[in-house]
Amino acid sequence: MVKIIAFANQKGGVGKTTTAINIATSLAAIKKRVLLVDLDPQGNAGTGLGFNRASHPQSVYGVIMGTATAGDNILSTAVQGLHMMPASMALGNAEIELLDVANNAFRLRDALASVAEFYDYILLDCPPALGFLTLNALTTADSVVIPSQCEFYSLEGLSQLETSIQEVKTKYNPKLEILGILLTMYDKRYGITRAVEDELREMFGDKVFKTVVPRNIRISEAPSHGKPALLYDFQSPGAQAYLRVATEIVQKTEGE
Repeated sequence: MVKIIAFANQKGGVGKTTTAINIATSLAAIKKRVLLVDLDPQGNAGTGLGFNRASHPQSVYGVIMGTATAGDNILSTAVQGLHMMPASMALGNAEIELLDVANNAFRLRDALASVAEFYDYILLDCPPALGFLTLNALTTADSVVIPSQCEFYSLEGLSQLETSIQEVKTKYNPKLEILGILLTMYDKRYGITRAVEDELREMFGDKVFKTVVPRNIRISEAPSHGKPALLYDFQSPGAQAYLRVATEIVQKTEGE
């Protein structure tokens, strides 16, 4: 049965899209069938996988608004086993347009039902805001992965996000759980990094992934080449870290 995971954090610049791209690629690398859905109007997930918005008409926008089907808006990527549903500029209007649409919290859930059987994992890259697009992701998902930098502002944001997830769980999606908190851009040279890690692990226990993603120039360079880190430099510490995170995700969701 398909596992649907939202990658969410209302704070920008924490490596959310980078994480979604590289976890999707890593899962495909271990022979899982994966669909990555880009819900961020910036469209960075598509760019990071080598797509130019102007070169294709497919977009999650029409799928959410009910003017197009999910199956007609899926693209194959350069990674075997990985497909994606890209964002478009029009998606930026969806937050306002969804205000007056019936069943507006469940548009994505209902639309993806027609393609779910073809995938082992559907990953949802959320925008850095807690609006209707993120709400649709959270009502669709089984679980949430929260990428977080090791800084004290992140601790405050995590508490707020945890409260929002609990509200969605109570009102809309009883199955929703936090799958894990992933420490990104990790630099062990700094005391603040270790202090925040210690506090997070004390607060959230085994909800924090064992693996941390190091600050790594190859991860930063990869999107400018339209490639995930695993294709850009498979041996880099960042790429190897994401492979280990993907393994943890499979263990958590499938017990493998």
